[in-house]
Amino acid sequence: MAEPHFLVHSPKDTVGVVVVEGLKAGTDMLGLITEDDTTISLNSEHDIPIGHKVALCDIAKGDTIFKYGHDIGIAVADIATGEHAHVHNIKTKRW
Repeated sequence: MAEPHFLVHSPKDTVGVVVVEGLKAGTDMLGLITEDDTTISLNSEHDIPIGHKVALCDIAKGDTIFKYGHDIGIAVADIATGEHAHVHNIKTKRW
C-alpha cells in the first residue's frame, strides 16, 4: 500500500488527520481507517497543514464533528468533502 496522506481512527469519523507535510489543493489523497485497516480516497480542496483535519464527507453548519470515534465539536460553517476542517469552521461544544 502507498503511504497515506491522512489517518482516520473510526469508520464513523467525519474528519481525518493529515499526516504529510505540504499537502496541496488538488491532491488525490489516500486515507487509512486504522480501526479496520480499510482505505478511502479523497481530493484535497485546500492546502492543508500536517496535523490539521480534512472533511471526509459534506458537513453542514450545526453538524457534530466526529474524530477518534468521538464528538469533538460542532461545525460553525458548511464544510465540503476534502476541505480543511479547523478552528475557522469547527468549535468545541464545551463553551
